[in-house]
Amino acid sequence: MIRTLFFDLDGTLTDSKEGITKCVAEALHTVCGIEIADLDTLTCYIGPPLLDGFIENHHLDRETAAQCRDVYRDRYGEIGLFENRVYDGIPELLAQLKAQGFTLCVATSKPEPFAVRILERFGLAQYFAVISGATMDGKIGTKGEVIANTLRRIGDPDHSEILMIGDRNHDILGAHEYDIRAIGVLYGFGSREEFEKAQADAIAETVSDLPKVIAQFQTI
Repeated sequence: MIRTLFFDLDGTLTDSKEGITKCVAEALHTVCGIEIADLDTLTCYIGPPLLDGFIENHHLDRETAAQCRDVYRDRYGEIGLFENRVYDGIPELLAQLKAQGFTLCVATSKPEPFAVRILERFGLAQYFAVISGATMDGKIGTKGEVIANTLRRIGDPDHSEILMIGDRNHDILGAHEYDIRAIGVLYGFGSREEFEKAQADAIAETVSDLPKVIAQFQTI
């Protein structure tokens, strides 16, 4: 019986593409002199830890990547976090799931202070027992580390009673580190191929599909 649902934030609850890609572009321009003509090429930064993104996607050394991260955070904390929108149907979904008795938590690789501000701004914080994210000092950064911290904060319930819901492979892989089953959502920034490779336990194409996909786990 599933009792607790962990939700990713970017690409799962909100479409954060505009704010994230604009902040990445400014960071790359300011620190490295790199001009980005097409912001769509930066969607790979949505989801994984930011420092890793600069290292992996633009092959920066750790020191330069950290400088980019700091420039990113300066703009994001002022402007970028609200260049964002809630996916259609998400408030209704969260209200429905909470009314059904599920404990809802956010587990995001985004720094927790930013996640809290976004969820409060868009009226979603009320649905969550815990909003858990990365720490600004990097001590908690990967999805697995965030999930571990979320588990601690809710008293480490039986992992078989938890589902992770996210839009990228690291949501699936991070959940599986703790024997937590995971649903990949296709309305975000991941792909079916990505989820299949990560061995997602289920895939939901739309927000409206999530209740029936979650319900399937009640009989597994």
